Amino acid sequence: MHDSSMSEMRSFVLNYLDSKTELNVVDIGSCNVAGLNFDHYTYRSLFTRPGWKYAGVDLVSGLNVDLVIKDEHVWGEIPADSADVVVSGQALEHVRFPWLWIKEVYRVLKTGGLCCIIVPSAGWVHRFPLDCWRIHPDGLQALADWAGLNVLAVYNNGVMPWCDSVLIGKKE
Repeated sequence: MHDSSMSEMRSFVLNYLDSKTELNVVDIGSCNVAGLNFDHYTYRSLFTRPGWKYAGVDLVSGLNVDLVIKDEHVWGEIPADSADVVVSGQALEHVRFPWLWIKEVYRVLKTGGLCCIIVPSAGWVHRFPLDCWRIHPDGLQALADWAGLNVLAVYNNGVMPWCDSVLIGKKE
């Protein structure tokens, strides 16, 4: 997890979730692959308020993983309409078929639920085990449209080397 990604997610929490007293938060691609400085390399510390429940989800077990799913495109282990918030950072570039993945974000969100997806639009190849995409704001907009998410914000932060694109969406 790089600093600008943590900053973007912190901004999402402050600007969109700060007033919420109860939240079920699902973090897709949560494994701390660095294995260092746990709080710095995961979003978990941003979701520790009373009444907020955080679940780290990934394809592999490891640090910061509460639930292992079998398929990156079909999250049968997560019930439909069960999450108030779905977050994901530095994971979507590793997904083979992001148009299927974003449909799962929509499926698990409750009506009125929010998502924050952060994905690089630049940077070097970093396989875990694949590195398939760099996605710009227009690409995130297209994925959100495909899934049926209402886009509240979509932008690129321009911070090198990753130049993260950020999508904040809502299931209406």
